[in-house]
Amino acid sequence: MVAIDFGLIHEAAQVLLSGGLVVFPTETVYGLGALAGDASAVARLYRVKGRPATNPLIVHVASIDAARKLAGEGWNPWAEALAQRFWPGPLTLVLPRSFGLADAVTAGGPTMAVRVPDHPVALALLQACGKPVVAPSANTSGRLSPTLAAHVEEDLGDSVDLILDGGPCRAGVESTVIDLTVNPPRVLRPGPIAPALLEAVLGGLATGPGNETIARSPGLETRHYAPLTPMMSFDDYREAVQHVAISRAKGHSVLLIVFEDRQADIVLSAIPSMAESALYAALHRADAGRPDLIVVVLPPDQPDWWAVRDRLKRASRGMDLLQA
Repeated sequence: MVAIDFGLIHEAAQVLLSGGLVVFPTETVYGLGALAGDASAVARLYRVKGRPATNPLIVHVASIDAARKLAGEGWNPWAEALAQRFWPGPLTLVLPRSFGLADAVTAGGPTMAVRVPDHPVALALLQACGKPVVAPSANTSGRLSPTLAAHVEEDLGDSVDLILDGGPCRAGVESTVIDLTVNPPRVLRPGPIAPALLEAVLGGLATGPGNETIARSPGLETRHYAPLTPMMSFDDYREAVQHVAISRAKGHSVLLIVFEDRQADIVLSAIPSMAESALYAALHRADAGRPDLIVVVLPPDQPDWWAVRDRLKRASRGMDLLQA
C-alpha cells in the first residue's frame, strides 16, 4: 500500500495550477504532468521532453464523472461501457476533442485521448488539482519509459519542478489506447488491457493505426521506447544466440534478454502481465551497464504479448549497427 503525503500532494497541485511541471506515478509508468488547458505549461513540457509536436498527449482525470464532463457530447455508450469496466485503469479512450484543451495536447487534431489512472498518488493529485492534466511518460522523447522515480531523476533531473515518488509502477507499460471515434473501435496502441477483454465489452474491434494524417495516440512513432544502447530483436532464440556469439567473438559486449527459462543474461517471466511489469526496469538495468549491444528474443506473436512485442520492436527498429 502506497502511503500518501497529502501535504506534498497539495504542494504538487499548487505547482501544476501555477503552470509548473510535476512528475507523478501511475500504474503504467511515471508521467510528466502539466495542466491540459495551460498552453504555456504544455509547451514547456514538449520542450523538456524534446517531444515532436506531431505526438499528442493523454489527458488524465480523477473520475469517470470528470471524463464525462470533459468529453461532453462526445461521450458515447462505448465510452461509458469501457469506463465502467476498466477505470480506474490502464485504458485510454480516444474521443472527439473537447473545448478547453491547449492545441498542442491533440497535436492540432480533432480528437483527444483521456483516461483515469489507477494509482493512489495520481488520483490524489488529480483530485487536489481539480483540472485535467496531461501526463506523457517522464523521460526524454523516444527513450525508455520510467517505472521508478530514480529513472526520472537520471533522465530529466532538475528540468522538472517536483517529482512524487510512489514506488515501482505496477503495470509497467503504457496504457492500451482505443479509438472510439470510428466504427468498429480501433486499438491504436497495445497495452495491459488485452484486445479480447475490450472485444468482450464492445462486440467488435479493429487493431492497428488508422490512415489519419494527424496521430490520435502517442507511442506510434517508428522508433520509440528505446534504450541508449543499440538493441536488436529476434523471433528465433537460436538466431539470437548465434548473433550474440558472433558479436562477442568480435570483442563486443552483448546482453541477451529472453522471456522463458533459457540461458541468457536477463530472463523475464513467461507470463505476459509479469513480463510487462518488469520490462522497462530490466531494460534500464541493461542500459546502465553500457554494453555495446542488447539482444532480445521476442515473446510469441500472440495477443497477450502484443504490448511487449510492440515496445521491443519499436525500441530495436533500425538498430542493427553491429550486424556487419
